[in-house]
Amino acid sequence: MRCAIYTRKSSEHGLDQDFNSLDAQYEACTAYIASQRQEGWKLLTERYDDGRISGGTLERPALQRLLASIDAGHIDMVVVYKIDRLTRSLPDFVRMVDRLDAAGCSFVSVTQAFNTSSSMGRLTLNMLLSFAQFEREVTSERIRDKIAASKKKGLWMGGVPPIGYDPHPDPMTRELVPNEGEAETVRQLFDLYETLGCLAGVAREAARLGLRSKNHVFSTGREQGGNAFKRGQIYSLLRNPVYLGKICHKDKIWPGTHPAIVEKDQWDRVQEKLQAASARRRGQVPAKNRAGNQAGAACLTGLFRDETSDLLTPTHTQRHGRRLRYYISNRLISGGTDPSGWRLPALAFEDSVAKVISDHLAEQAKRHRILAHTEMAPSVSASSKATDFVARIKKAGITVVAPMITSGEIARGRIWINLDHISLAEALNLPPSALNSDFFAISALFTCRRRGVEMKIIAGETEPAPDAAMIRALRNAHLWAADLRSGTPLARIAEARGVSKSYVARVLPLACLSPRIQTAILEGSQPVNVNLETLVRSRLPLDWNEQERKLGIRV
Repeated sequence: MRCAIYTRKSSEHGLDQDFNSLDAQYEACTAYIASQRQEGWKLLTERYDDGRISGGTLERPALQRLLASIDAGHIDMVVVYKIDRLTRSLPDFVRMVDRLDAAGCSFVSVTQAFNTSSSMGRLTLNMLLSFAQFEREVTSERIRDKIAASKKKGLWMGGVPPIGYDPHPDPMTRELVPNEGEAETVRQLFDLYETLGCLAGVAREAARLGLRSKNHVFSTGREQGGNAFKRGQIYSLLRNPVYLGKICHKDKIWPGTHPAIVEKDQWDRVQEKLQAASARRRGQVPAKNRAGNQAGAACLTGLFRDETSDLLTPTHTQRHGRRLRYYISNRLISGGTDPSGWRLPALAFEDSVAKVISDHLAEQAKRHRILAHTEMAPSVSASSKATDFVARIKKAGITVVAPMITSGEIARGRIWINLDHISLAEALNLPPSALNSDFFAISALFTCRRRGVEMKIIAGETEPAPDAAMIRALRNAHLWAADLRSGTPLARIAEARGVSKSYVARVLPLACLSPRIQTAILEGSQPVNVNLETLVRSRLPLDWNEQERKLGIRV
């Protein structure tokens, strides 16, 4: 009978002693196994000790190793000092007994005269475990009540102290003491928010100043913190009343025994600013800052998601004194990198959404599909109203249609928009029940094309739009090719035009494009992914058919 001993202790008190509670349990179990030597019991050498871990969970390293050995068939009997050392949870015990039975393993308690090999032992065990679980729950309630009563007296009840404070040097004194170096960091963050009024701006300025979060070293030697502040950390810090000399417990705040490190007046001013910012939708520009901004700034906030169901969140940056707005995937807000994330220029995206909706309405009006039941006179009237509304959209832009959008989604090559039938019916001055049900769900092409740092969005059916840069490069290619044929060296052509020889060499092959490709460039009917950069960087073959196939030019 191969026997393994399992020991456990909930707290770390006394574990640093030469002979601790785990050793006492192990010694008692060893003596019990020795007394059963005549029954063929044999002690295995490996120890299974869990220190500083509650019996209310099975996620214990030594216990998991023990269960793995049992499953492998290496153990026939588990010996414990008391049954609550193994577990204090009745449901966990039931699952554990099933697992032991499946492996043909039993267990025995040294101080409680029973084992699981008999039905009476199982009954006694269930009763003891019920009392063990009851004791654990009562103990937990008592600890929670003690913590609540202690915090009501303003005592610090342990855990990682907030930046700006350290635990009292005397471990028996439940009190925080200011850490002057960290306290200055806290005061700087409060001053920065008062000045900037923007969490993201505070985070950037704090990083520039080299401010770092609290570096805490645990008793195990593990370190935590010491990193640059993120927006969420700054928000929590600014909202923490511990800096006013108070202690929080759930939704209650009590006067603390530690000194404040932030003045009450400054605290109140910061809270007012935070409250005003939280009441404003993200991306909404305060009235006093709207001068020079488009009236529909960030009007698509919370409406569109990308293919991963991540919201497109408004953000902005300052460049050369100009405020540039974007919609980006929310996972990129914290500064992370994700190749699948979207970063769309706001104006171009809003114009594209307005264009998709206006094109959809115009097409439905053209086909007289506005109404659910088409009769000649009402259908013509509804189509006329839709055409007038399309003209309003083209004139006013996204501000007209944004209130009608209920949700939307973008993916590589496609955009979906859902419209609110009541708002749309009101805009068309038609009863909602009369509108065609297919009228409110829109699906259209959606492509992004980048030229240098600029991104162009193509949405819906594209109209021919000649690219001036491509036409200019095509004209230069023919002129320079004619110069070469007349005997002018490449270097002289480049010098006369004020460009480099390498640029001339890259542009010259455009003169050898097929007539169909050149005609498409002049008409602006080339595929959306074909631009000047594509042409000069691609190694296009000389065969015209191969060129057209590679660039996607259809006959």
